[in-house]
Amino acid sequence: NINLIVRIMSLKRIQVITLLASFVVLHGFSQNNPVIDAFPKGTVLHGNLPYNQDDLPKHLLDIYLPPDVKAKVPLVVFIHGGGWLVNDKYADIGYMRNTVAEIISSGFALASIDYRFATQAIFPAQIQDCNRAISFLYDHADQYGFDKNRFAVMGFSAGGHLASLVGLSKNDNIHSFFMPGTTKLFSFKAVVDFYGPAELILFPGNNDPKSPESLLIGASPLSRPDLAKAASPVTYVDKNDPPFLIVHGEKDDLVSPKQSQLLSSWLTVAGVQNELIIVKDAPHYGAMFDVDDIRNKVVGFLKKQLK
Repeated sequence: NINLIVRIMSLKRIQVITLLASFVVLHGFSQNNPVIDAFPKGTVLHGNLPYNQDDLPKHLLDIYLPPDVKAKVPLVVFIHGGGWLVNDKYADIGYMRNTVAEIISSGFALASIDYRFATQAIFPAQIQDCNRAISFLYDHADQYGFDKNRFAVMGFSAGGHLASLVGLSKNDNIHSFFMPGTTKLFSFKAVVDFYGPAELILFPGNNDPKSPESLLIGASPLSRPDLAKAASPVTYVDKNDPPFLIVHGEKDDLVSPKQSQLLSSWLTVAGVQNELIIVKDAPHYGAMFDVDDIRNKVVGFLKKQLK
């Protein structure tokens, strides 16, 4: 019976499609995610989640969950770099593949977030977006299996600046750093800062209105030191801040290692646990930060603080 054969073939096709769809969900593979192959097999991806109830492309985040989770897991919030002007939530993962893979393999979830560029909105829009994204993750912790009491934040370059700023300013309750309705209940157990600016007025372009830091705050730092101070992580250092791991390249020609040295010094003066690693001969970013020694430091720090 031809009709019966057609029906059987149709059912088999539906079964295959359903199986493939299940495979995509269970294994986290996505045609739209260019870095999913950096993660261990079985990683569960929840991609392009809108965190601000709007349709802005820069208000999206990706969640990567370890496979076979049996209990609530710690969360590492990942903030990309790009001079507050370029890149997206996939950037930095590409050259930190081994590190992000080990974070997942160690039983941590990772959430990579996007935020508005300085050309779209000047500061504090960027930290508002970061706090909003973290608020979303906190509010949906039960849905995705996060432990609300074990959050860490990690960032690279401009993302390192924002990660430090988020981690340091949270206990100061800076009203302008939060969008209306943003949950403020979250806190951080640890901050990992890869070569992030700590004091904007230290930049050599501090009098150039077209420099990235000037575009960020809408004026050159020398002409508006008040704005530069408000956007500088060192402004918010106090004794109640979470532990820091700071990593910087010795030969960084975009963000001077002095930025991280200054942040580490301020943290030490305030009595905040911190470690500064200067990577010999390393530039501003790249695979030199994904080597065994650095990766072991980062993952070991996260395990200690998020245990």
